Formats: sequence, structure tokens, C-alpha cells
Amino acid sequence: MNALTRTPLRATCARQPNAVFSARYWGGGLLLALALFALLGAWLIEADPNRQNLMASLAPPGGDYLLGADHYGRDLLARLAHGARLSFGLAVLTLLSAAVPGTLLGILAAWRGGITERLLVTLADAVMALPGLLLVLLLIAFSPGHYVPLVLGLSLSLWVEFFRVSRARTATLLIQPHLEAARLLGFGIGYRLRRMVLPEVAAQLPTLCSFALATAVIGISTLSAISVGLRPPTPELGSMIVELLPYYAEAPWLVLLPSLLIVLLVLALQLIGGRINT
Repeated sequence: MNALTRTPLRATCARQPNAVFSARYWGGGLLLALALFALLGAWLIEADPNRQNLMASLAPPGGDYLLGADHYGRDLLARLAHGARLSFGLAVLTLLSAAVPGTLLGILAAWRGGITERLLVTLADAVMALPGLLLVLLLIAFSPGHYVPLVLGLSLSLWVEFFRVSRARTATLLIQPHLEAARLLGFGIGYRLRRMVLPEVAAQLPTLCSFALATAVIGISTLSAISVGLRPPTPELGSMIVELLPYYAEAPWLVLLPSLLIVLLVLALQLIGGRINT
């Protein structure tokens, strides 16, 4: 009886890591394909994404326009390629702006402790208490339509998660015997941080990075869609959806294709992060 009851549990435990690996495998493949389209598509497609041809307004897919043309006769494929590159590039820039200072401040808070830690924790709690969208809107108000305040605003709302994870992991490491032994043996702070703390903290970040990238992609598209982020004629996926929405009945693919691109990008990042298992 014990053997019979243990067998399904073992089989389930054996299948679970394979399912997570499979999800991350498919997510990585999808993200690679989208990244190649974003990076190489704009170079391979010679059409100017902002070049207008009113004679080809709302042209259907095929012929000179593989995916059709928008209401100004602009090549949709070229605009999708440039929009994917812009969204992906801004999301990566947002991630770096949030992850690097957030991680370093988390390590600093746990390492120094005392008033330094209390001040940083209070700052993080204050940021967490404010809606992320409000921080972005406050910065965008100083320079609407530019990507710098957009990236900074999103970074301010995302750095807290990196701070909390790195602080918790560093605090756990500091009470480990091997770190205390390294200090007693005379190894400097730089060596202990570089060889003992940073590798352990970095191992906790990949999943968090994938979720932060997905949040950044959604945030950039959403803010552009409500006309407080990047604005037309910049080929950004969120602004493209809203700009083409009035023509949905005549040319639905113009709205569905940029929407699908956003969904696929977020799905790939969620699969890599392990939130969705196949």
C-alpha cells in the first residue's frame, strides 16, 4: 500500500521540473524569435516606417505591403519591426535602470544595517505605497512624449522588488559561517562581495528580471495608448493600436497584429519566468 501511494507522488515530482523546463524552453525560443524580428527586421525591411502613401491607405496584405498598410499608407510590417525594437529596447533599458540600483542598494542595506538600512527600507516602503502609474505620470508631466521620463518613471516603480530580494538574500548570507570565516581570515570587503555575495544574489534575479521586463513592456504600451507616453508618428506598439482603432471595422488586422506582438512578447517572458507551466 505504501509503495502504491508513493508512486504517483514520485511521478508528479519528476514531471514538475520537466514541465517548468519545457515552459522556459518554449518561452526562450519565442523570445529569441521576437528579438530577431525586432533587431534584424528593421534592417532587413528597407521600407521607411514613417513614409506615407495615401494612395495605398488601408491596403490589404499582399503585393507591395506584405502585412498591409495603415490609414496613411505606411508599411505595417516596417512599423511593427521598428515598434518591436523600440518596445523591447525601452523595456531592457527600464530593467537595467531598476535592477542595478535596486540590487546594489539592497546589498548595501543588509551589509551596513543600522540607520542606512532603516532609511532605505523606509524609502522602498514609500515607493510601494504610491501607485506605479502615478510615479510615471509625475515624471512624464515634465517632458511629455519623450522616452527618458518614461523609463525613469517605470524604473522607480520596479526597483523596489530588486531591493527587497537582494536585501533578504544578503542578510541570509551574512550569517553564514563561511562568510564570517572569510572576514576573520582577512579577506577584504571587495573580495567577499565579489566572490561570495554577488553570485548568490544574482542567482535569485533571472525570474524577477523576466517579470520586470513583462511589466515594462505592458507599461510602455499602456502609457503610449493613453497618449502620455510615446506619441505618433513614432512606431510604438501601444500607440499604433489606438491610432488604428477607428479603422478596425475596415481593416481589423491593423489593430490585431500589434496587439498580438505585445501578447507574444509578454507570454514569452512569463514562460521564461516560470509563472506559466506547460
